[in-house]
Amino acid sequence: MNSTIWMALALVLVLEGLGPMLMPRVWRRMILAMTQLPDRLLHRFGGGLVVAGVVIYAMISMHAR
Repeated sequence: MNSTIWMALALVLVLEGLGPMLMPRVWRRMILAMTQLPDRLLHRFGGGLVVAGVVIYAMISMHAR
């Protein structure tokens, strides 16, 4: 795999780890609140994140050329 992909994965892991590391109580409440959301809303939220990630990736890869 390309080293850029591994660097991006590492950055995601760092960002995902900041919440529980710095604000564990707030993070836990947020996770508990998310478990109460309907599946349909979580599907839309996840889809939106995927689309945003693909758009950002496409913009960066076009700009890098």
